[in-house]
Amino acid sequence: MARIAGVNIPTNKRVVIALQYIHGIGPKSAEDIVAKVGIEAPRRVNQLTDAEILQIRETIDRDFTVEGDLRRETAVNIKRLMDLACYRGLRHRKGLPVRGQRTHTNARTRKGPAKPIAGKKK
Repeated sequence: MARIAGVNIPTNKRVVIALQYIHGIGPKSAEDIVAKVGIEAPRRVNQLTDAEILQIRETIDRDFTVEGDLRRETAVNIKRLMDLACYRGLRHRKGLPVRGQRTHTNARTRKGPAKPIAGKKK
């Protein structure tokens, strides 16, 4: 089991796919890391040597913001918007969609499960 950036990545998956288990690394970033380290695409994590894992770990630490740091940075950005009391901050504070989606119907992901209103019938 390889441990990179505090995450146990799956051993029997391809390296490009396994790297995406790290928060902050998507498909493009994973491909860039693999290309930079010089690992060919079909290799699996369990076929990597300790030196290659170390190279991957160093590349991620040097070039990317991942896991706890990224989550903290995102939380600070949202908190800043809420403290400013700008429109986006107010939407975050109320738990409503932030990016202009409709809320008359839908928006259940942000608003949570529907709450019944007493005495309302159609």
